[in-house]
Amino acid sequence: MKFIRYKKFTGDPADSIDLEDLVRRLGDFFLQSGFDSPYDISELDPENSLDALREAILRALQEGDLLPDNPSFEQLRQQLLNSADSSDDSIRALLDKLIERLAQEGYIQSQGNQPSPMVTPPPENTPGGQLGPAQPTPHARFEITDKTIDFLGFKTLQDLLGSLGRSSFGRHDTRDLSTGVESGGASRTYEFGDTLNLDVSQTLFNAVRREGLHLPLTLQHSDLAVHQCEYQSSCATVLLLDCSHSMILYGEDRFTPAKRVAMALSHLIRTQYPGDTLSLVLFHDSAEEIPVSQLARVQVGPYHTNTREGLRLAQRILLRQKKDMRQIIMITDGKPSALTMDDGRIYKNAFGLDPFVLTQTLEEVGKCKRSGILINTFMLASDSSLVRFVQKISQMCRGKAYFASPRNLGQYLLMDYMNRKTRTIH
Repeated sequence: MKFIRYKKFTGDPADSIDLEDLVRRLGDFFLQSGFDSPYDISELDPENSLDALREAILRALQEGDLLPDNPSFEQLRQQLLNSADSSDDSIRALLDKLIERLAQEGYIQSQGNQPSPMVTPPPENTPGGQLGPAQPTPHARFEITDKTIDFLGFKTLQDLLGSLGRSSFGRHDTRDLSTGVESGGASRTYEFGDTLNLDVSQTLFNAVRREGLHLPLTLQHSDLAVHQCEYQSSCATVLLLDCSHSMILYGEDRFTPAKRVAMALSHLIRTQYPGDTLSLVLFHDSAEEIPVSQLARVQVGPYHTNTREGLRLAQRILLRQKKDMRQIIMITDGKPSALTMDDGRIYKNAFGLDPFVLTQTLEEVGKCKRSGILINTFMLASDSSLVRFVQKISQMCRGKAYFASPRNLGQYLLMDYMNRKTRTIH
C-alpha cells in the first residue's frame, strides 16, 4: 500500500520568511531620500549597496516578527537579537539567502560591481530629481524594481484607506430596483434615465423564487436588481512635489512620506479611476517632469524652491489634457526662493519672502486660475509667512490649503481627492 510519511521540516530558515512582509518592512530603506545618509547629498550615496541592504534586513529581523512563532526558531531569534552587525557567518548566510530570494522574486536587481545610474549628482551639475551620470563605486549594488515600487504603493494605499475607514478598493452594492433598498439598508428612489447595471444573477434568482423554475421565465418589475455605479467626471492631476534640500533638513524626513503618498495616489488612480491621469513634476532650483515609476528612486536635489517654474510646467502639462477637471496638488515645506529668468539664469534669494519672487509666483497662480486649473496646497511647515502665502494661493484659485505633517499627509491628500471625485457625478 502506497503511503506518504511526514517529518519535521528542517529547511533553510530564510525560506520561512514572507517576502512581502520583509519588503514592507524595508519600505523606508528602499525609498530613502538622503535623510539617513552620513554623506552630503553631493557625494555618492552608499545606501544602494548590498552591505547596506544586509544591515537593513538584519534590523528588520531584529525589530519585527518576521520569523514564524515556532520554538524551533527561538535559537535563531536570540542569535539575531545578540548580533550587532552582519559579520557573523551564519547570520550573513541567512541575509544573503534572503537577498537571493528577493532577486529571484523580482523585488530587486543586483548590479554586481557596476555603478548605479540612480545617484543624485551634485546640485551645481544638474537639477535635483534627474537621473545623474553613472559614477564608479567599488561596492556591489542593487536597484529596486517596478514590482517593488508597485507593491509599496499598493500597501501604502491600503494602509491609508484603512485609516480613513475604507476597508476595500471599491465596492459595488446590489440593490433591488423595485424598492431601492441596498444591502446596507439605505434606500433610494430610482427615476427614469438613471444609469444602472443589471445584476443578472440576482434578477433571475428573484424570478425563480417568485414563480418557480420553469420555462419560459417571466420577469416582473419587482424581480429586477442592479449594481448602482457612480459615473464621475475625468480629472487630470499634476502632483507638484518640492524636492529642495529643506525636505530632509531640520531633523525630519519630509520627502520620503511625500513619495509614499505619490505612489499610493498613482496606484489609486490606475486601479480605481482609469479615466484620470497623473503627472509628476519635481521643483527645486528649476523644475522637471519625471515618470511616476521613477519617483521611488529620486533623492532630494538642490537647495532652493522655484515654485513658479513648477507651476509653469504643470500648466503646460494640464493644458494638453482634455479632461473635465484639471488640478495641481502641490506638496512643499518652504517659501518660493528662486525664479527662472527669461534668459535662462536662475535668480535666488533664500532670505525671507522676496517681493520679486513672490509677485512673479502669484502671477503664475493667477494664470492657473484663468485657465480653470485648481490648486490644492499641502504645506509641511507652519511659518506665519508661509501660512499667508498658501492662503493667498487658495483664495486666488478657490482651492484648499492643508497644513499637514509627514504623518497625516496621506490621509489629507487621499481624502481630498476621493471626496472631490464623489461630488462630481454625471
